[in-house]
Amino acid sequence: MEKHIIREPIAYEKIPTRIYRDPKEASKSVAVEIAALIREKAKANLPCVLGLATGSSPKTVYAELIRMHREEGLSFKNVIAFNLDEYYPMDPHAVQSYWRFMREQLFDHVDIPEDHYFIPDGTLPESRIADFCREYEHKIDQLGGLDFQLLGIGGNGHIGFNEPGSLINSKTRLMMLDHSTRVAATMDFGGELTKVPKKAITMGVSKILQAKRVVLLAWGERKAEKIADAVEGSVSEQNPASYLQTHPNALF
Repeated sequence: MEKHIIREPIAYEKIPTRIYRDPKEASKSVAVEIAALIREKAKANLPCVLGLATGSSPKTVYAELIRMHREEGLSFKNVIAFNLDEYYPMDPHAVQSYWRFMREQLFDHVDIPEDHYFIPDGTLPESRIADFCREYEHKIDQLGGLDFQLLGIGGNGHIGFNEPGSLINSKTRLMMLDHSTRVAATMDFGGELTKVPKKAITMGVSKILQAKRVVLLAWGERKAEKIADAVEGSVSEQNPASYLQTHPNALF
């Protein structure tokens, strides 16, 4: 008699990947995870150290966290937040500033203390940036590292502003922005490429990978090719998001 062999479906993903019908549904699941972590840490009387991202992808997550704060009593008093990056040079009050973005999208709407969130400083003289970056990483280390890192992904595979060519052991630093990254940002700068900064301060790949949990968000089809390469291809500096294959607790 012939045996009926049930074959397991082949899994090509080297990073756990969840696909949702729409960004709202996906964002809600991420917000629920973040909220549970905040509450768990608060119950243990511990700070919850979050690495946060800017851009369009996390907006729906932040909106859901604000709703949970207002309607479900989620407190951010024990949260300490570190942002991934900031354009350089950049006035914090400028429309394109990530400092302003985080205030408008999250911090001004919840009860996080003002001295509990940190964003790279786009106003520093260039001679001070290296010291600032070392201090930024030291602050994270003093708190025991990031409990949770939220990421988006660029069209060229960048995470934070770690552009293609960034090494897996790269530190927080001043980074030259890829031409494709600047082109993608032109709409935020009145459609003029000349107004888009050529540099940014970014948290390094190594610090991102040290986070205890990493969740990367991406909506729509535009970045599908880079995401497929990051999740199914080989680990390569040409697609920095692929470094997450080396992380023990990452989710796309």
